Amino acid sequence: MSRSIPTPLTILVLIAISIQCNKKPEPGSEAHIKSATSVIDDEYLANADNTPENWVTYGKNYAEDRFSSLKQINKENVGNLGLAWTLNLETTRGVETTPLVVDGIMFLTGPWGKVFAVDARKGKMIWTYDPEVPGRFAEKACCDVVNRGLSIYKGRVFVGTLDGRLVSLDASTGRLVWQVLTVDTTKAYTITGAPRIVKGKVIIGNGGAEFGVRGYVTAYDAMTGKQSWRFYIVPGDPSKPFESKAMEIAAKTWAGEWWKYGGGGTAWDAMAYDPELNLFYVGTGNGSPWDWFHRSNSTGDNLFLSSILALNPDDGELVWYYQTTPGDEWDYTATQHLILSNMRVDGQERKVIMQAPKNGFFYVLDRANGKLLSAEPYTYINWATSIDKTTGKPIETDFSRYKTENVTIAPGPMGGHNWQPMAYNPLTRLVYIPMHFNSRVYGHDPNWKYNEKGWNMAAVENPNLPTRKDETAPKNLNQGELIAWDPITQKRIWKVDHTATFWNGGVMTSAGGLVFQGTAEGKFIAYDANNGDKLWESNVGSGVIASPITYVIDGTQYVSIAVGWGGARGIKTTFTKENYPGRIFTFALNAKQPYPEFYATKPKELIKLDFSATKDQISNGQMLYNKHCTVCHGWMGANGGVIPNLAYSGEGTYTIFNDIVLKGLLLKNGMPNFSDRLNQKEVTDIKNYILHSAGELRSGKGTDKVHFQ
Repeated sequence: MSRSIPTPLTILVLIAISIQCNKKPEPGSEAHIKSATSVIDDEYLANADNTPENWVTYGKNYAEDRFSSLKQINKENVGNLGLAWTLNLETTRGVETTPLVVDGIMFLTGPWGKVFAVDARKGKMIWTYDPEVPGRFAEKACCDVVNRGLSIYKGRVFVGTLDGRLVSLDASTGRLVWQVLTVDTTKAYTITGAPRIVKGKVIIGNGGAEFGVRGYVTAYDAMTGKQSWRFYIVPGDPSKPFESKAMEIAAKTWAGEWWKYGGGGTAWDAMAYDPELNLFYVGTGNGSPWDWFHRSNSTGDNLFLSSILALNPDDGELVWYYQTTPGDEWDYTATQHLILSNMRVDGQERKVIMQAPKNGFFYVLDRANGKLLSAEPYTYINWATSIDKTTGKPIETDFSRYKTENVTIAPGPMGGHNWQPMAYNPLTRLVYIPMHFNSRVYGHDPNWKYNEKGWNMAAVENPNLPTRKDETAPKNLNQGELIAWDPITQKRIWKVDHTATFWNGGVMTSAGGLVFQGTAEGKFIAYDANNGDKLWESNVGSGVIASPITYVIDGTQYVSIAVGWGGARGIKTTFTKENYPGRIFTFALNAKQPYPEFYATKPKELIKLDFSATKDQISNGQMLYNKHCTVCHGWMGANGGVIPNLAYSGEGTYTIFNDIVLKGLLLKNGMPNFSDRLNQKEVTDIKNYILHSAGELRSGKGTDKVHFQ
């Protein structure tokens, strides 16, 4: 049988075809993004540390330790970091996202659950996705319209939206693939946390415990959006069948009619996964309402509030649990960052899980069975003295339950540590915690009634009861520290003071011997991981609450931080002279790009308008302002944050004041329409109270401090 000999022209065509087939797609192109993200599967995620050039999941890896083995940037040369690029996200609310990077493509989220894809080689936007969350849902969010991050899996991007949807997008184009509503939108559910991918499932929780909802975690098939399982965190109406054996057990630890108030327990942030043990870990939230008496007749531990849960990711069944705060009535969530590691404890190698929840104790548990290994205070606390090593329960002080008097309790609801992630460096064997000092006056409100459209804390200072002061507290309980914590000895190794406020950014650590953190004062700083010495600092203009990441593109290591002031603390107060839209700042060694212009805010002037009101009308306006406005606009004497202090608003605001409050003129921005709760006379009283307060501030008299609720 004879064979034809290819002609020179045929050979050239074949060579051209071969070259074309082997040609790499243009970086940043649809083909490039599809190729880069399609390889991220279960095996890739389980071995994320094998590709340190990328940052492919929220906490860097399933252990969520936020440790990078990269060391091109290190203690010796970090002083040479310069700005490589910056990108304006054109957002005006809090930016809490941890970006993900895959082969030079950055994915990140912004307020309301918006998604951005960025060419990190050039700092250029590739695509954006807006879930178009109705502005009315801002009223259901306790702590700004924020979003902390997303997940990537098999060419898809997954994000939760503020209005409770889980969205799947094509990573290369940003086009919607599927979306599923994960919550009952008639209740005050929100999603602000990042979903996690485990064994082909995308797992998401929710928030809203302060408003009276029942928390749960749900797993969906990542490719189809079909629900795989749901684990409820607190029991529902006991007259109805329980959803699981776990809920049957939990119901025995509750009393009263808790289900009418939701119960709480929302899992709005902390998650981690151990592939070897096949255990998925979830941190759960506070009770609803806060006051244990109103929620459960001051009876029972109220499982599974404020707990660390280990679930089987295949079916969502509970394997073990550890409750950090039984019978919680201080908003001591255990939704703070979970970190997995292996370490030697009491001479034995253990698989551990670590957490520094709001209640002020640092916990080390055996993550195979939930056994307590150690727990010690990492910040100032007065609600408990220690943790009983046998029962695992806190030994509470005799005044902590605030039933017969108002009590100053530390930590307060902001916690000794909040959502801002900590990090663990296996080389230094230290955990780096953005720690808080704070307190709050708690009191029992005997007249509390469930509010279907508002806050349900029932733990506010009672004017009819005496108030116990804390004589042993530090002088300034409104500041923070970055601390290096030894989880074996349970001792602080070093600290950096943040005297302006405790509301600073999350952290990242690296094999280069560094810890990176942004601050409320608009600084992005690199510290020596061994001793806390400041080695480098950059002014990024606005306050930072998000966490940094590091990655490699074409042989160069970069560090990026999302900047955008806001969140629970940033809504009402600010600590920088500048406050501009959200941005991404990216740094590399010897980079020399110019910084953007930091727009200084105009000097604030108190509003001065004539008004006529009686003392009773002013007092009524103050009461209504405290009830409906303070949570976002803050106290009259505060300086204002992302949401302005109304005492400093211009005359134009007061010209359309009624349209804003009673007609929803600014609803798309998140300002509620209060026509279902306030009438014209009440709105006038609120306006006059604000104008009166502005006059008091101008005269130097100030105004009465108001309660949180």
